[in-house]
Amino acid sequence: WFLPRLIGYGRAYELAITADRLPADKALAWGMVNQVVPHDQLGEVTTAWAERFANGATKAYGLAKRAMYKSMGMSLDEALEYEAQLQEIAGKTHDFKEGVQAFLEKRVPEYKGY
Repeated sequence: WFLPRLIGYGRAYELAITADRLPADKALAWGMVNQVVPHDQLGEVTTAWAERFANGATKAYGLAKRAMYKSMGMSLDEALEYEAQLQEIAGKTHDFKEGVQAFLEKRVPEYKGY
């Protein structure tokens, strides 16, 4: 279901019927992955990404992910309405208040995930 929407029907069909291996650079060019790193840097890069997300506003990340997935099957007006509902939820979180306060105080925010 996701693959044809991500890379197009033709590419998805080709992969499905040929079972050819897909080189990393092609997966990157097709938008299937966001980043390609050498094997010896994989652990370091993965850890850096994990720490960045774990220390971020995880509730907001989840709401953004939900909005993106759900909006795929909506009209623009429906998606904007849904996003407004999620923004209302996000605006009531501790992390929102902490983010604003940290910005005003010119410091790194300390998010809690709620």
